[in-house]
Amino acid sequence: MKKITLVTLIVFGFFASHAQVVYDYLKAADTYYTKGDYFSAAKYYEKYLGLNATKAKGNEYDPYTIASMSKQQKIAVSNRQQAIYKLAESYRLLNYHVKAEPYYAQATAFSTTEFPLVNYWYGKTLRALAKYDVADSAFNHFVASYTSNDTYKEDANREIKNLDFIQEQLKKDIKLYTVGKSASMLNTNGASYAPVWINKNALAFTSTRPDSSAGKNTVYTNRIYLASYSDGVVNSVQKTDLPQAANVHQGVVSFTPDGNTIFLTRWTIADGKKSASIYSSKKTGSTWAEPKLLDSSINITGSSTQQPFVMPDGKRLLFASDRAGGLGGFDIWSVDLDAAGNVTGIPVNLGAPVNSKYDEQAPYYHSASNSLVFSSNGNVGMGGYDFFQSKGSFGAWGTPENLGYPLNSIKDDIYFVSNGKAKNILGDVMFSSDRSSECCLEMFTLSKIRPLKQISGKVVTCDGSNPLSGAKVEVINASNKVVASKVTDSDGSYAFTMEDFEDLKATANADGYIEASATSAAITDDNLVQQTVPTFCLVKPVPPPPPPPPVDTVVVMNNIYFDFNKASILPESYQYIDAQILEMLNKYPTMVIEIGGHTDDVGNDAYNLKLSEARANAVKAYLVTKGIAAERMEAKGYGETKPVEPNRINGKDNPEGRKKNRRTEFKVLHY
Repeated sequence: MKKITLVTLIVFGFFASHAQVVYDYLKAADTYYTKGDYFSAAKYYEKYLGLNATKAKGNEYDPYTIASMSKQQKIAVSNRQQAIYKLAESYRLLNYHVKAEPYYAQATAFSTTEFPLVNYWYGKTLRALAKYDVADSAFNHFVASYTSNDTYKEDANREIKNLDFIQEQLKKDIKLYTVGKSASMLNTNGASYAPVWINKNALAFTSTRPDSSAGKNTVYTNRIYLASYSDGVVNSVQKTDLPQAANVHQGVVSFTPDGNTIFLTRWTIADGKKSASIYSSKKTGSTWAEPKLLDSSINITGSSTQQPFVMPDGKRLLFASDRAGGLGGFDIWSVDLDAAGNVTGIPVNLGAPVNSKYDEQAPYYHSASNSLVFSSNGNVGMGGYDFFQSKGSFGAWGTPENLGYPLNSIKDDIYFVSNGKAKNILGDVMFSSDRSSECCLEMFTLSKIRPLKQISGKVVTCDGSNPLSGAKVEVINASNKVVASKVTDSDGSYAFTMEDFEDLKATANADGYIEASATSAAITDDNLVQQTVPTFCLVKPVPPPPPPPPVDTVVVMNNIYFDFNKASILPESYQYIDAQILEMLNKYPTMVIEIGGHTDDVGNDAYNLKLSEARANAVKAYLVTKGIAAERMEAKGYGETKPVEPNRINGKDNPEGRKKNRRTEFKVLHY
């Protein structure tokens, strides 16, 4: 009997001890979770859950129940379902989505009353893992079951649109882009992010890489590092000598143009809440002073202020803050700087359309293209934080445009810097993203080739718009430089390429035709790659006017046509009137002529006389419009009285003779 009692006590003691260990794991996990140490929380939740593989059933404290353990039991701890959900949350908050997914999947079977956001966060995690169909299902399930009309439901509906946008972006032809991780010396264990070019040979960035010289529990603290380059290759990476207090994170820096002032973010994490403020440090010689907290106009108690960016002219400091007075979440703000790099004045919110009810962070200004680039988790995008571009100036920013795939990804893309030119901001970019990491931001490079612009045109005849092959085309830009010299193909077309759209002037000529020119204004939409120059229309030269005839010599004017039975001159006749009479009258300003109208014998004599006189007067009136004095011209109608050919031959109609009799003539009366 004593042996049985002893065994019972031993077994009871074992389970009691085991239960105490389980309780301690869960208590430790909850404590770390509350403090925002999600890495440690995840490890202890896994220890707790790993002691019993039984699936969660309810809210009971699992897996042991001992009537009397210790005073520690009186401290409230999570139940098993809460532990699973918090484990999923811990990994999500660490951006370790592949670890978070299976625990969220388990949690979706729990009561949505107790865990109302489980499908929302599950959808976010699935989207980050490129599982778009399942993510769409999770978001739709959340929208259908979630009863509150708040920002979560609004964002879930936006995420459903994001999924459509993502799949559309992934269809893009990205052969013009090259994306890759930055040098391995920049990306080591831990996070590496927020690159800032100091000059072409020096890059500052923030990293949590292990620091063997750091004190206990501060090995993975965020610190500022400096990478040294030579011919575009990283030579070395070393921690800066900027002073940094223990248990304080610092990074995300920006320098004034003279390099003598650095602005940086410092932050601490307490009870799960990050508290960030902006500091500045001055350099004396090669030594940075202890960073000083910017005043209360910038850093407001109870708010986080972070991610400083000094404008290239050194006159403004941009930053992100969740302070009161914004549009929602983190907004981008601006404050003036004096010549010494000191803050002056009151911060101003950049307002809409840059800021939104969501978070806008990490501002950057690209001088060449007059563009503000920032990261936002609002609007429609690829998911997480995306890069957006807004062109304009302070007080007049344009609607932000998503910079799209492959710069943006389905994860977080934040902190951007570009050496690209005005028309190609993505030509030479460094940025940070967690797209290929299980947990942390890493640095990437991206370059986009700007395709050559395709310029084309065509040369045709003015008479019938027939293509002219073999025509010579010369294209000149606004700087009077010949950018293309081409010969048209059999279809009259020509084409060439150039680096950019420009204002162009082109000339075309062909044998037997008069040279013509055309202008084309530059296209401003840089997304277009094709521009068409207006079609050239070439005309044949009109023969020069003959020498003036002697006085009283009658000259028949060819190709002068009138509407049938009317005195209206047909338009195609004008060029011949100009060539046969106008030029001669202009050349000989004392010449006086008679314009005579003639008809065939169809119709009565009186009608023909009247019609011929009206036609002669019509020619005279046209020449008056061209500047010829009326007194230099006499219009006379002869009707059918002076045929030059018989209207009939042997009693039969003579069409050819009638045609010659219907004529307009002129003769010189005197000079």
